[in-house]
Amino acid sequence: MTEPTHPRPSAPEELGFESILYEKAPPRATITLNRPEVLNAFDFRMLREITRACEDASWDDDIRVVVVTGNGRAFCVGADLKSWAVDYLGKPKEYWKWFGAFKDMHDKLREIGKPTLARINGIAVGGGNELQMACDLAVMVDDAFVRHVGLEHGSVPAGGATQWLPVFVGDRRAREIILMCEEIPAALAAEWGLVNWVVPAAQLDVKVDEIVDKLATKLPQTTRYAKQQLNFWRDLSWHETVNHARDWLALSMLGDEAQEAVKAFLKRSS
Repeated sequence: MTEPTHPRPSAPEELGFESILYEKAPPRATITLNRPEVLNAFDFRMLREITRACEDASWDDDIRVVVVTGNGRAFCVGADLKSWAVDYLGKPKEYWKWFGAFKDMHDKLREIGKPTLARINGIAVGGGNELQMACDLAVMVDDAFVRHVGLEHGSVPAGGATQWLPVFVGDRRAREIILMCEEIPAALAAEWGLVNWVVPAAQLDVKVDEIVDKLATKLPQTTRYAKQQLNFWRDLSWHETVNHARDWLALSMLGDEAQEAVKAFLKRSS
């Protein structure tokens, strides 16, 4: 694949994505995580493709709003632990590279320069919740939930959750979500400020259309700078911690705790 000579957008079909669906219908671009057989768990390719789609959308002046969603019954359940067991456990150098792709995805999405909306069509677990928090706004179906399970599976949720949950829901509730590893139903997620709106599944697209239409009327350059200012606390907490987390988590792949936890999870899931 050759690099473009200028920051010009491409037609989605020219990008050759395999793990996501990328659609542009100005003023909206939609990024759909498309691994429904594993509840849209991240693999390396998906992380790289989301990053590239965000880059393309940032270059396209006809796109005013970016929607992020999932295909199937889940929004996203975070990292693909089956892939981790094969590719990263006991291999800290390889995990460090994987986490770099995860970090790049967050940065491209957060710095896209346009309003982003998480269309949470199903459960958002671990990195899936971190993905929706990286968006500006979120609308969630009423029968879904948010959950963090890293402390049960050998992974500190430091790819957004430890940084941003205190900003979103306050310190005590952030600790409850991360330390207790319990489901946060959609209605409670909205009450706590973790998502903006909760609707029945049949009304999800109507609500998304309504939000996109309103966002698309806003002045793009003014909106871009307002978003940059709003990102201050997210950026501060992120940039102060994420590279430390990347190194620590990579080294944790050598430890007994992470290896035993992932293997136990896969055994229960098989």
